[in-house]
Amino acid sequence: MKPSEEPAERLQKVLAAAGLGSRREIEAWISEGRITINGRPAKLGDRIRGVDRISVDGKPVKALERASETRRRVILYHKPEGELTTRKDPEGRPTVFEALPRLRGSRWVSVGRLDTNTSGLLIFTNDGALANKLMHPSSEIEREYAVRVLGKVTDEQLALLKRGVKLEDGMAAFDDIQEAGGEGANHWYHVILREGRNREVRRLWEAVGVTVSRLIRVRFGALSLPRDLPRGTWRDATEEEVNGLLVAARMPLAAAKPRPGPRKKLTLAKPKRNPRHR
Repeated sequence: MKPSEEPAERLQKVLAAAGLGSRREIEAWISEGRITINGRPAKLGDRIRGVDRISVDGKPVKALERASETRRRVILYHKPEGELTTRKDPEGRPTVFEALPRLRGSRWVSVGRLDTNTSGLLIFTNDGALANKLMHPSSEIEREYAVRVLGKVTDEQLALLKRGVKLEDGMAAFDDIQEAGGEGANHWYHVILREGRNREVRRLWEAVGVTVSRLIRVRFGALSLPRDLPRGTWRDATEEEVNGLLVAARMPLAAAKPRPGPRKKLTLAKPKRNPRHR
């Protein structure tokens, strides 16, 4: 196919598929004039082909490939407390991106965020389209958290948390709450909700007068925090785990790779440790 005959695709779709950010982020960059196409400022609605030269903040986007030609990669990261889910911090605090492996021609996109005092499962991918679909409210993917609270929680408080509490950004509620034990003044609960508003779990408990002393995300959709994944380390998702995310995002499943000879037992990749947590 000649370059002039190649189908044009929306700019934000191509850049998101290359892992530069979510479509919403890229649309904001376009509106701010940060992206150019062949030297001219990009506009919302622009479509591009492989021969077009794209720059972001004056820097050319190298090795720009279509999503169908880019090898999708997904990793699971066990975020420790104290790390920010941002690429750079003006105060020099540690970020989750510092612990991740380097990519060529694309970059990691975080599927949602965890605040600095929250630990647990974070998912990263170089497929911006997949990340965008997983984060979109319409996906309604379950997030499960282990919550340690201080003091006794009454049945009335639990009922209110499931019925709905008015927060500053609207009504919110847990889909499910299960007691998980505890000793003394500390009690554990597992809670499930289907949206990812900022600090929503903490704000819900605080709204009924309960203090959260520890918060861990233990599951996102069908993916649970691996028990053998130490804090500050990551591993590649298995084919089954990636397909579980694709199902949740309502995207086509990855084609199964041919297996020559007898099928071998599946083994997980060894977790990669962040030097800060040795």
